[in-house]
Amino acid sequence: MSQEPINKQTREFQAETKQLLDLMIHSIYTNKEIFLRELISNASDAIDKIRFESLTNHDLLEGQSDFEIFIVPDESTHTLTISDNGIGMTYDEVVENIGTIAKSGTKSFLEKLKEKETATDNELIGQFGVGFYSAFMVSDKVTLITRAPGQAKGVKWQSSGDGTYTIEEVEKETRGTSIIITLNDEFTAADGSKENFLDRYTIENLIKKYSDYIRYPIKMNFIKEEKPKDEEGKVIEDAPATQTVEVRTLNSMTPLWTRNKNEISAEEYHTFYKNLFHDWEDPLKLIHSKAEGTVEYTSLLFIPSRAPFDLYNQKSSSGIRLYSKQIFIMDNCQDLLPEYLRFVKGLVDSPDFSLNISRELLQHSKQLKLIGKNLEKSVLKTLENLLANERPTYEKFWKEFGKALKVGAYTDFQSRDKLKDLLLFSSSHATEELTTLHDYIERMSENQKVIYYATGKDRASVERLPQMELLKEKGIEVLYLYDQVDEFTIDALQEYKEKKFQSISRGELNLDDIDSPEAKKDTEAILKENESLIKAIKEHLKGKIADVKISNRLKSSAVCLVSDDNGISLSMEQILSEMNNTMYKASRILELNPNHDVFTVLKDLHEATPDSEAFKDYCDLLYVQAMLIEGLLPEDPISFANKVSNLMARKG
Repeated sequence: MSQEPINKQTREFQAETKQLLDLMIHSIYTNKEIFLRELISNASDAIDKIRFESLTNHDLLEGQSDFEIFIVPDESTHTLTISDNGIGMTYDEVVENIGTIAKSGTKSFLEKLKEKETATDNELIGQFGVGFYSAFMVSDKVTLITRAPGQAKGVKWQSSGDGTYTIEEVEKETRGTSIIITLNDEFTAADGSKENFLDRYTIENLIKKYSDYIRYPIKMNFIKEEKPKDEEGKVIEDAPATQTVEVRTLNSMTPLWTRNKNEISAEEYHTFYKNLFHDWEDPLKLIHSKAEGTVEYTSLLFIPSRAPFDLYNQKSSSGIRLYSKQIFIMDNCQDLLPEYLRFVKGLVDSPDFSLNISRELLQHSKQLKLIGKNLEKSVLKTLENLLANERPTYEKFWKEFGKALKVGAYTDFQSRDKLKDLLLFSSSHATEELTTLHDYIERMSENQKVIYYATGKDRASVERLPQMELLKEKGIEVLYLYDQVDEFTIDALQEYKEKKFQSISRGELNLDDIDSPEAKKDTEAILKENESLIKAIKEHLKGKIADVKISNRLKSSAVCLVSDDNGISLSMEQILSEMNNTMYKASRILELNPNHDVFTVLKDLHEATPDSEAFKDYCDLLYVQAMLIEGLLPEDPISFANKVSNLMARKG
């Protein structure tokens, strides 16, 4: 029985739908180009649905089982058409899903948006839910023509986003949906002022970026011009070119990460990485995993071979790409991995992600947090295995990204225990080799109480430190810290396997023989014997130093500067000063070697003429000498230079 066709009607959107359109156009999406992603995603969902339903009702296919999405840009009409041969919609479904919010989930979406919660309802951006309305961001008018399988007529829906829409029945031969977007003039200009969404190569690039792994072919016509050739096969330049239409598939359709990793070659992984992340070197390591259970996801992570120049720049755009069912959601998601793993590149694909509308909502996703914890564990486990089984590869990684882990151990309290066994340091044990804290502990003698470390700009400067002399003589290993963050990291760790860290230039050395009652008694005797000398030096250098002590750590050097255990170290003071933080100062202690000839000269000068300029010059010179050893500049370089000159000019 034939049914009377439904004539064209004009209807009003529901109030909530009007609100949604206003949000969509003015506030939600700042990146207008994603309208194409949304509409292609809807088209893919429509094909998914008929593909599934046709398993039990093959007649739905109407003899057409080759699924595709077709894009048609038309410069003459300023329209961009996205067509699919999916499930289509009936008249009532169009009214329910497009004109109202009864089934599209829009009301729930708006409520969650107001509550600033994560939108987890898949219907929010379902077949024709919120995603459809993104077309209004770039258009003056949106036309939808659709037909469900088995229906005699199609349905045409049209709106300019002004609060009303028209709907009517029309003839449509094939099932599926076509969305015709009449683009706003600002998105069709070829002058580069805005993105031209009618340009075929712009469309192609957007599909590669957002929808490359949609499982159905996304096709578009390209005009191909060719000039005729002569009998010898040479192009006839003067002849007019002929135009032919070439249909191209714009997406790859098979996401590499969805394949079984045992079937993917290293070359395929490397090519994928270099193309996706614009690197010219193969990655150092990759992690491909799938998880099911509380949350389902696939992850493909890469550790690059080299650190980018801006890795430690706060404006660096680092992070993981997010996909939902192979549809691109977001680039550079920085909420998945902790800051210290910002160098990791890769992607996560989870059906538990809805195609969210903002980064703000995604930040509150419980699924995202759970996935992030799992990814962190995977990366750290990979690094642990590298360190244990591929030490040269790990050391190559450390050279590029070690600083990031050290910063993590310093700034991220929760990650400290996870990172301490991954840290590497130079040490006095071997010239070329790096050591872990575990290896250092393994080499310690039973009676060594602490882990010793020294700071300096490089190995040579550290090994020349007078504070190193005694430890070298005793064969005690010392960690060498060259990087500015190293001492911050050591201070944050405080200890390793119940062994505290001890700077060789800070406090006491904690060596049994020099801290024994007999040794302390000898030091006290020397101090008592030279009490007036020590007092005179301390008085002359008042305001520059906190104390003067007889050193038990110096062997051949005359003097050194150390700091006490209660404040910051001298090297820390330098670092903070370079960071324009002059609030914190080290408590400077001048240590003198009583067995050095200079000490004898100083003693003789004090006994002969305690207030002489020569004695005061010696005190100043010893202090500045100690400063220079620590890499500190004298407060008055000219005065220092004059005193050295005067000393050199003296006879006898």
